[in-house]
Amino acid sequence: MSQKSRYTKHVIQWLIAGSRGGVNRGKILTTLRDLPSNANQLGESIGVDYRTIRHHLEILEKNGMITSMGKRYGKMYFVSANLEDSWSDFEEIWNRFGTTANKGGGK
Repeated sequence: MSQKSRYTKHVIQWLIAGSRGGVNRGKILTTLRDLPSNANQLGESIGVDYRTIRHHLEILEKNGMITSMGKRYGKMYFVSANLEDSWSDFEEIWNRFGTTANKGGGK
């Protein structure tokens, strides 16, 4: 595993399993991989309010997991090439953490 891949895996681990809001971030990432969307569309897709979605999008973009195009309301979000390259790591973490957190009502 390359140094970059190892770093990305650690970032994914922290964003999904190691911090509050990991379940919402996991849902956002899986949704964006299937269909790039704006914040409003994401909120409707996963049932989370707009302000919460915006908060998680900022965190994900700051940590290189997503990219965006456009401005303001119509700004579209996409899974980053970096995350796409490490998608199997994301799935491993999400499958382990996401299902357990959903059973316990994680945020």
